[in-house]
Amino acid sequence: MTQEQGYIVIMGSGELTATMVEVHKSLLAKLGDSPKAVFLDTPAGFQLNADQISQKAAEYFTSRINYPLSIASFKSRKAVDTYEAKQAFSMLNSADYVLVGPGSPTYAVSQWQDTPVPALIKKLIEDGGCFVAASAAALTVGALTLPVYEIYKVGSDLSWAPGMNILSYFDLDLVVIPHWNNAEGGTHDTRFCYMGEPRFHELEKQIPAHVSILGLDEHTACILDFKNQEAEVRGIGSICLRKQGEEITFSNGDRFPLDVLRNPSSVIQKKTSAKHEKKRTPQTQKQDETFWHSIHSIESQFSDGIEKKNINQTINAVLDFDKTLWIAQENAESPEFLSQAREKFREMVVCLGTVLSSTSQTEKRFNKLVEELLSLRTSFREKKQWQEADEIRRCLEQSDIIIDDDPAGSSWRIKQ
Repeated sequence: MTQEQGYIVIMGSGELTATMVEVHKSLLAKLGDSPKAVFLDTPAGFQLNADQISQKAAEYFTSRINYPLSIASFKSRKAVDTYEAKQAFSMLNSADYVLVGPGSPTYAVSQWQDTPVPALIKKLIEDGGCFVAASAAALTVGALTLPVYEIYKVGSDLSWAPGMNILSYFDLDLVVIPHWNNAEGGTHDTRFCYMGEPRFHELEKQIPAHVSILGLDEHTACILDFKNQEAEVRGIGSICLRKQGEEITFSNGDRFPLDVLRNPSSVIQKKTSAKHEKKRTPQTQKQDETFWHSIHSIESQFSDGIEKKNINQTINAVLDFDKTLWIAQENAESPEFLSQAREKFREMVVCLGTVLSSTSQTEKRFNKLVEELLSLRTSFREKKQWQEADEIRRCLEQSDIIIDDDPAGSSWRIKQ
């Protein structure tokens, strides 16, 4: 094994949010004076908004990290011999800090194969630099890559794709799964990077016996420090090291030798999860409430208000949803999450409009019924059938409808 001196940092999500600001800052501080930071755009290279994602990363580093971030643009291997691609390779070669993030993991791996990218990343780490793989990119660094979109969105058969396997250069046989605690699905299970428990257990059976799973909660980072041969957990969630159905978890602030990742079985046998996990205080639990848990809680309040016809509860839920979106925007929450949440917000508004429309139709029918009864009463009065006319008045008054008679005719109003 080579003399590795640098870092691999794997993030479950939130690489461009407030929760990872201090992580980025502390990592850059470890790299000496004025390290060169670069963002590699390949995973989102097929998307029409790829340049906007890169620009957002640069703006995040400027405004939140107070540090410049250059863009190494290598969107497709079709451009491998172009000036732009060679410029990207040159930037990677001279970088001290490389960040790769959202997009498609299988697309990224397919574009990096047979290019200088894997070797350049390996060299970066061996030379003492830092490679940060977050969200989609985190899925690429292990022995196998999960085809998330193909399975979750398209319905492909449960299977694994080859990984870039950067970790194997450093004697780590792992499959990395970000979004381990994802709760976006609300009513359906989207843990384990949108797979849910039943599908994930089937996928787990396909993993070779010598390979372990490293699951990372959202807004959580695992820092692999090869100089000191240890790992550290940072963020609001936990990481889970799992092998053949057995697992152990590590939370924010935990440090442990890298050999734990190389041979997790012995550690899992010696320690139970109850011994290892930190006692969770109410404050810690409150910090661990994720964006999606907040969204789903508000959705439940809204649905309950609609069902109970509680207008105050319903409107308060709408206002809370709007406030949550604004706070998330200020905290630089994932654009994908914000877009999905706004779609839920629009659905909520449409639902409210449907209820109001239904109420309006009911009101029209009610008004028509009262007018018909009032017309019938007028007819009784003209025929001097006072008893029948009074009976209609009595029935309406029992429903809090007051009739006013004057020389111009009869009118009605609802009792306040």
